[in-house]
Amino acid sequence: MASPNGLTFKVLRQNLELIPPAEPTSHEFKLLSNDQERLRFQLPAIQFFRKNPAMDRKDPVKVIRDALAKALVSYYPFAGRLRETAGRKLVVECTGKGALFIEADADVMLQQFGDSL
Repeated sequence: MASPNGLTFKVLRQNLELIPPAEPTSHEFKLLSNDQERLRFQLPAIQFFRKNPAMDRKDPVKVIRDALAKALVSYYPFAGRLRETAGRKLVVECTGKGALFIEADADVMLQQFGDSL
C-alpha cells in the first residue's frame, strides 16, 4: 500500500467481526429522513490510534473493542441494519447485531506519514 507521501508499507488485515452492544438494546425501527439517499452506499473508513503510554500493559485491540461495545449501548442504531421499505424509504432496524470491526497491523509507524494524516 502506498500513502500520499510515497511511503510504501504492508498491512495485515485480520478477519472481520461484529461487535454487539455491551448490554441488550431495544428492537425498534428508526425512520430516516428522505434526504439520506447517500446511506444506500457503504463508505469505508479507517481510524488510527496513537499508543497511550499509560496503557502499556493493556491490549489496545481489546480496549477499542470494549469501548465500542459500551458506546453502542447509547448509540444502538449503529449496531442495527439499514432496511428499505415501500417507496424506497430507508429505516434503521435496531437489531443489536453489532458494528463491523476489523483489526489490522502495518509495518509502519504513524510518525512516518508526517503531516498527511
